[in-house]
Amino acid sequence: MKTQAKNTVCLWYQRDAEEAARFYASLFPDSSVDAVHRAPGDYPDGKQGDVLTVEFTVMGIPCIGLNGGPAFKQSEAFSFQVATVDQAETDRYWNAIVGNGGVESECGWCKDKWGVSWQITPVTLIEAYTGPDKAAAKRAFDAMMKMQKIDVAAIDAARRG
Repeated sequence: MKTQAKNTVCLWYQRDAEEAARFYASLFPDSSVDAVHRAPGDYPDGKQGDVLTVEFTVMGIPCIGLNGGPAFKQSEAFSFQVATVDQAETDRYWNAIVGNGGVESECGWCKDKWGVSWQITPVTLIEAYTGPDKAAAKRAFDAMMKMQKIDVAAIDAARRG
């Protein structure tokens, strides 16, 4: 029997937790669908035998998807931040999320078709705004504020001045 994680992210879905988990597992490394659990009886937004919860892992983070119905919606108050190494990786994740029914937002944020927010964040941007050079941090930050998907070359150029 698998050991239960002490802390697990629980994400509320209307009814598509399994589809979402399979999408994440296909897209990100160190991700998997670990178990699908069916409802032992009827519940307000489902019937006995429907998928109730899905245990999955996203980039090493244990998650549970709960098919809870329409009572609650995802919000930007929770997001996965994905650190990318270059423009190709940034593009791959961004395009997969947005191109699969998601929507673009600002400053490297996007939402998948289930409403879960993702920050697709190149490491160069993280290094820029956390580094000791405050002027470079400001230039990179100002450049980022004008972007949707992060442009690595533009961030690097801003850092250099």
